[in-house]
Amino acid sequence: MDEQALLGLNPNADSDFRQRALAYFEQLKISPDAWQVCAEALAQRTYSDDHIKFFCFQVLEHQVKYKYSDLTTVQQQLIRETLISWLQTQMLNPHPEKTFIRNKAAQVFALLFVTEYLTKWPKFFFDILSVVDLNPRGVDLYLRILMAIDSELVDRDVVHTSEAKARRNTLIKDTMREQCIPNLVESWYQILQNYQYNNSEVTCQCLEVVGYVSWIDLSLIANDRFINMLLGHMSVEVLREEACDCLFEIVNKGMDPVDKMKLVESLCQVLQAAGFFNIDQEEDVDFLARFSKLVNGMGQSLIVSWTKLIKNGDIKNAQEALQAVETKVALMLQLLIHEDDDISSNIIGFCYDYLHILKQLTVLSDQQKANVEAIMLAVMKKLTYDEEYNFENEGEDEAMFVEYRKQLKLLLDRLAQVSPELLLASVRRVFSSTLQNWQTTRFMEVEVAIRLLYMLAEALPLSHGAHFSGDVSKASALQDMMRTLVTSGVSSYQHTSVTLEFFETVVRYEKFFTVEPQHIPCVLMAFLDHRGLRHSNAKVRSRTAYLFSRFVKSLNKQMNPFIEDILNRIQDLLELSPPENGYQSLLSSDDQLFIYETAGVLIVNSEYPAERKQALMRNLLTPLMEKFKILLEKLMLAQDEERQASLADCLNHAVGFASRTSKAFSNKQTVKQCGCSEVYLDCLQTFLPALSCPLQKDVLRSGVRTFLHRMIICLEEEVLPFIPSASEHMLKDCEAKDLQEFIPLINQITAKFKIQVSPFLQQMFMPLLHAIFEVLLRPAEENDQSAALEKQMLRRSYFAFLQTVTGSGMSEVIANQGAENVERVLVTVIQGAVEYPDPIAQKTCFIILSKLVELWGGKDGPVGFADFVYKHIVPACFLAPLKQTFDLADAQTVLALSECAVTLKTIHLKRGPECVQYLQQEYLPSLQVAPEIIQEFCQALQQPDAKVFKNYLKVFFQRAKP
Repeated sequence: MDEQALLGLNPNADSDFRQRALAYFEQLKISPDAWQVCAEALAQRTYSDDHIKFFCFQVLEHQVKYKYSDLTTVQQQLIRETLISWLQTQMLNPHPEKTFIRNKAAQVFALLFVTEYLTKWPKFFFDILSVVDLNPRGVDLYLRILMAIDSELVDRDVVHTSEAKARRNTLIKDTMREQCIPNLVESWYQILQNYQYNNSEVTCQCLEVVGYVSWIDLSLIANDRFINMLLGHMSVEVLREEACDCLFEIVNKGMDPVDKMKLVESLCQVLQAAGFFNIDQEEDVDFLARFSKLVNGMGQSLIVSWTKLIKNGDIKNAQEALQAVETKVALMLQLLIHEDDDISSNIIGFCYDYLHILKQLTVLSDQQKANVEAIMLAVMKKLTYDEEYNFENEGEDEAMFVEYRKQLKLLLDRLAQVSPELLLASVRRVFSSTLQNWQTTRFMEVEVAIRLLYMLAEALPLSHGAHFSGDVSKASALQDMMRTLVTSGVSSYQHTSVTLEFFETVVRYEKFFTVEPQHIPCVLMAFLDHRGLRHSNAKVRSRTAYLFSRFVKSLNKQMNPFIEDILNRIQDLLELSPPENGYQSLLSSDDQLFIYETAGVLIVNSEYPAERKQALMRNLLTPLMEKFKILLEKLMLAQDEERQASLADCLNHAVGFASRTSKAFSNKQTVKQCGCSEVYLDCLQTFLPALSCPLQKDVLRSGVRTFLHRMIICLEEEVLPFIPSASEHMLKDCEAKDLQEFIPLINQITAKFKIQVSPFLQQMFMPLLHAIFEVLLRPAEENDQSAALEKQMLRRSYFAFLQTVTGSGMSEVIANQGAENVERVLVTVIQGAVEYPDPIAQKTCFIILSKLVELWGGKDGPVGFADFVYKHIVPACFLAPLKQTFDLADAQTVLALSECAVTLKTIHLKRGPECVQYLQQEYLPSLQVAPEIIQEFCQALQQPDAKVFKNYLKVFFQRAKP
């Protein structure tokens, strides 16, 4: 071996050596006999360096995994012998190998096992057991090999992709069950018996292996000798976590409902007798988390048994199962309320399923009602933030608590289904008592009180979308709580979590303000002052900007008296902050979008006359236009790239803000009624010059493009005069992405204005196509994935454009491009249908072809088109589905095939018997299709029901493909 290269395996080696070692590894992987050098080095213990040993196993692993079938029988035998002799040397080794080497060796054994067990090495386990016997080093490796085999065969975390692999794995498991599982189980028992008191590491490994129980016969493990031993381990501190997991696997195994019930009950009796149910005396939270998972498994297993027994009509045993569940509820509640969230989280599944049972019962006993109330109180308590939660810098612990809160929310929703009245009364009690004394209450209790009110909105069933109509008792309870929320002054509480919860809840229950509009002014003030948009915390300001826009939108009818006041108060928040003045505005540009949208909504939905609306809208947009002109001039002169970028960003924000104000309009009608067309046309004239700016093209174009999309909706044909020059600028030196984003704009114009834009489309049709073809034909690196993807997306956009043109009845735009160009376009569509394995584009191409056949395929169609149909379109309908890449099991491809069928039906419709004759006498015989199949095909094509032909076509191609 190259000793110099091996030096690079050391983690402390410098990068040149490491590069050399990597290159050497790649070289050995390709070399046909390098594995033999590595095998020999391992068997003869040539190297003492751990990294070299690991490296040798990696080379062997690669050989077994990818190139095993290339080896001769003798060479395969050599690998088996090498591994066994390496195993034998481990028995004599004074020091065990490092863990990472043992794990890698186990992986190689496991790979060899799945490759050879069914054919060359049926005695795999017996050979290994005869070497390791009960030697602790050997047992450690034997257990690691078993775990590695489990990963290969059944690991739940690994997606075993191919069907062939899945079949092989099933066959191996079946063979193991027949031939060796009882022996393996016996070996585990011996290992546990031997090492349980003197080698906890080996015992824990063995307990993990007993988790094989998920796919072997349960009776081999779920019997007195094993269970008693496991229960013994539950009292040994170093073993009990693994023993818990092992019992969990046993309990989770699918089995007959009555047997499962008996198994769980017998386990519970022993655990209870041994004192495990006394949670409060246990201090080890790691163990309790595992124990909670075990109790959860037992509870859920009993509930599954109850469900099956009810389904089978076995009422007597179902009663017993329910009784068994009920006796676990006290323990479940202790775990649910535990201060450690992991312990609590692990039992939520059982709790949720228990509530699901109660939901199905017609009458609840007093005990069950008490259980529901206890769960409810537990959920309310556990929803509370703890002191350590870091709101300023949320890390992993905080993210876990947020996830845990989501689980609790599911429990709360389930509680509402079981007993909505009880939930409402409990929340009301907590809410009222907390808000009475909010000034002297800790933030987490105030937050959770408001949070519970917020959560009721989703938990309680709505009556016609409103919480404040319908059921009087519910409506008045919620109304009371909302009134308390907005009049108590709690919006001034000095903690971000309370502030945010206040605004979230106000917006969630916006319908309350239609019932009691007198509270709107004080809530608006909270939004607008230091509690909301001017809060000292950026996160609060940002969220409030969004919530404020929602609040105003949903209550726009009630906003009229406050409009001018609100617009005055938000004036400073609308400032476009240019990059140079170093002024840090209160809101980010994303947040400002919401404020602009809110301003637009207020103006448009107001009851003012049109002149007043127009004046207000002009006041809103004029500062943006003025700033835009100044900044564009500055950008043209800017030398420094960083400054150019920040100016372009600022320009883009200005355009974005103007776009966003227009969201208040639904169509041209509303813009006209408000008298705002003129101000938006002024904006257009201000923004369009940015398209000819040679700097920062991407940013500027994207903003202006978005604005044009909005203006096509708001101004309709008034935009049309601006489109030609805008398009001309946007087509100058563009990249794939520019075109991809420009085409939807042209599609929108084409679909909306159709014949009105025909002259413009005819004029820009070929320039656009030239720009597209130029980008598509640019050479790219062979394995440049992103360039390939960009081209694919551009191709799709191109075909979508042709589909829009033909589908909008504008085929003359294509027809008028001259015969040569028309043919070029048609050829690209045929290529798209056949040559590129992209079913989304193929589907679009067939839609274009069938549309063109429908328009031009009759007797009076363009000269030469009928020839094109028979020479190109008909063959495309067969060549595309016959390609290997055309996967009929894929949903998108089936849609493409469906459009292909429509194309053939349309050709038959337009050309009649001539088409059938061509297929029968010329085309299908040229594909060597049997005469009877040709007959069958032509009959299906002539069926009046298109669906019949679609289904037939799929079968036709399934038969035709090998």
